[in-house]
Amino acid sequence: MSLIRDLADQIVAAHRNEDLCLPIPAFSLNLPPPLIDNEAAVDHYELAGALASIEMGFIESDAKVLGKAWSRMTLQDGGFNPFKWPSRPEHFDLLPWTRNMNPNAFKECPKRLGLYGVMPDADWVKRMVEAELPTVQLRFKSDEKSKIRKQIKESVAAVTDSKTLLFINDYWQEAIDAGAYGVHLGQEDLVDANLDEIRVAGLRLGLSTHGYAELAYADRFCPSYIAMGAVFPTNLKKMPTAPQGLGRLYQYAKLMSNYPLVAIGGIDQDSIHAVAKSGVGSVAVVRAITQSKDPKAAVKHLQELMRA
Repeated sequence: MSLIRDLADQIVAAHRNEDLCLPIPAFSLNLPPPLIDNEAAVDHYELAGALASIEMGFIESDAKVLGKAWSRMTLQDGGFNPFKWPSRPEHFDLLPWTRNMNPNAFKECPKRLGLYGVMPDADWVKRMVEAELPTVQLRFKSDEKSKIRKQIKESVAAVTDSKTLLFINDYWQEAIDAGAYGVHLGQEDLVDANLDEIRVAGLRLGLSTHGYAELAYADRFCPSYIAMGAVFPTNLKKMPTAPQGLGRLYQYAKLMSNYPLVAIGGIDQDSIHAVAKSGVGSVAVVRAITQSKDPKAAVKHLQELMRA
């Protein structure tokens, strides 16, 4: 164990000052520390990578994925180097084929979706079309099917003959029925959604991710784009993981660069430039537009900051 401990300490020391570390939660009987499976590990490097990841504040599922990535990177790159960080698809055993070779790939969308507004209703979608926002998501919440269908139908009508691309959050069946451009799903939605039906209907699919394990899982479905976050704290939605920060976002963007990527979560005019520099082709915002006194001007200003 001393060798594993030593290797892990080297990894942590090499990356301690980078924006990859998050505070480790306080463990208790009800919240035990993550487990490291000594029996199933391939080698010392996997165990060391997983242990280091836990000490850097990665959740258990991400630490397991990172441990395997450290092992693959060490073997493929000809030796252990704590100053490196796993960043290539082969380190994470991601699918090796291109979209054109994958019969189950979802329909393509632009590599760079630009400023991506997440809006609460069809009226806001209409306003975003008038503001010439390149991409908009309708995130309308209701238990009434008739209201949902009405909001989606009005949103689809609003973007017709415009340059704005419309994704519908959650309600994939209604999105198909209305002829929407695409749907956006969370990982929890993948259990119930009929992905074959979405694919056959020709809709684009965007998937949410919150870390390495979910990125690897999303890759299996070859979606049209992958959203990564939450980058910063947000009160708009209860997140399954702590805010990831810019350091992790930059690593995620490097790893998943074959995909159109969307950064999301707590991004505003003060942070959007640094987020855009990560290499993502799109940045999603909510309050930076909806809480602005002049939403149309906010769209223009945010786009300028992304390009700056």
